[in-house]
Amino acid sequence: MVTTTDLGGELNLTEIAMARGLENIEYEPEQFPGMVYRIREPKAVILLFSTGKIVCTGAKSVEDASKAVEIL
Repeated sequence: MVTTTDLGGELNLTEIAMARGLENIEYEPEQFPGMVYRIREPKAVILLFSTGKIVCTGAKSVEDASKAVEIL
């Protein structure tokens, strides 16, 4: 399942990556404009962009996708 949402504001991805720790995060702005955050439970991958837009992939249900975004 793929879901999207908009947080309604600009984000500093470097600051977010440092705050969340680098264990589950891939952020290389020279290669891809978004931050990739992998969540183990519920299993999902979140793409977070500086525009405030979020794409959640791999979730099994809308509830799992919502929970993954809340964790982030």
